[in-house]
Amino acid sequence: MDKIAVLIPCYNEAQTIAAVVDAWKQELPEAVIYVYDNNSTDGTGAIAADHGAVVRREYRRMFREVDAECYIMIDGDDTYPAANGREMANLVLEKQVDMVVGDRLSSTYFQENKRPFHNFGNSLVRSSINRLFRSDIRDVMTGYRAFSYSFAKTFPVLSKGFEIETEMTIHAVDKNMHVENVVVDYRDRPAGSESKLNTYSDGMKVLMTIVRLFRNYKPFAFFGTIAAILLLVSLGLFLPVFREYLLTGMVPRIPTLIVSGFVAVAAMMSFFCGLLLDTIKQKNRQDFEFQLQMIELQKKK
Repeated sequence: MDKIAVLIPCYNEAQTIAAVVDAWKQELPEAVIYVYDNNSTDGTGAIAADHGAVVRREYRRMFREVDAECYIMIDGDDTYPAANGREMANLVLEKQVDMVVGDRLSSTYFQENKRPFHNFGNSLVRSSINRLFRSDIRDVMTGYRAFSYSFAKTFPVLSKGFEIETEMTIHAVDKNMHVENVVVDYRDRPAGSESKLNTYSDGMKVLMTIVRLFRNYKPFAFFGTIAAILLLVSLGLFLPVFREYLLTGMVPRIPTLIVSGFVAVAAMMSFFCGLLLDTIKQKNRQDFEFQLQMIELQKKK
């Protein structure tokens, strides 16, 4: 098992990958540098190998393939300094922190990033997750993080793109893992290096991921909200009909009354669906605690 593993997922980062690998070899000489090349066509993998990195494919298998006491994940675009690596690793190794978040938004991000919609999107995602999950994560979309062995071996990698940072954040928050924020400097990409993030399409994917994870991790709140909305709609349709019945003794709008009844039934179904799924979620959390114990035993072997 490695003491520290530095994981660098990248795609077409030939311009910057050498500088990133060299910086991390200097900052953490005892660490093993893994570059996960996602089918680059510009020789990124070969350059990384020439500079001493272990090059592999398919970044979604990073946590499964690598065993380490501390994992550090960093983008290959040279926008994050390696200088915070030692501090972040020590938080995991010495304080048993499960996830350390490299917080760009509290330092230079808004000054360095020249894409205003990216700035707005990062702030929107951060505020949405912190409100929905009652957390205090300072930077949800950062690609600079450190993880414990327990986090790495229990995190289910489901997303294929930039949504993975959102999933990591919510996984840690939902499972009551120990999370710390470390303020890090951010510098924009060097000239000639292009971002792979599409502001609108990838931003929409992230927002949809938040909705999906809120449904999965907070089912009672999600379906309870839908039930409340449907109930209000049902009452909005029913009350005028009921009022007219009290005044005249007649029900002239039978279709409206029928629709009101169906909407009320849908509200009850949504409520009990959320109640059932919340019970299943509680059982899953109990199973997760048992899984953590097994992982800790495996780590000690």
